[in-house]
Amino acid sequence: MFGKRRAIKKDMDRELLLNIKKMKHEWETLNTIIEQSIEPSEDGLKDLAVVKAKYFYLLREARYRGINALS
Repeated sequence: MFGKRRAIKKDMDRELLLNIKKMKHEWETLNTIIEQSIEPSEDGLKDLAVVKAKYFYLLREARYRGINALS
């Protein structure tokens, strides 16, 4: 019973790390586009804020769970 829970937790932790990496890449990409724009659109700035918020939420969740990318 406990082995199954650990396996599920391990899978969820792995998925969380993948999502963090994905959000970081998306945030960096959008940030680069916005920085290179002469006049960034309002929608682009909103998208950047949403992706940034999601990224920091995932980081907080990882910290709460005690997940380290090196482990």
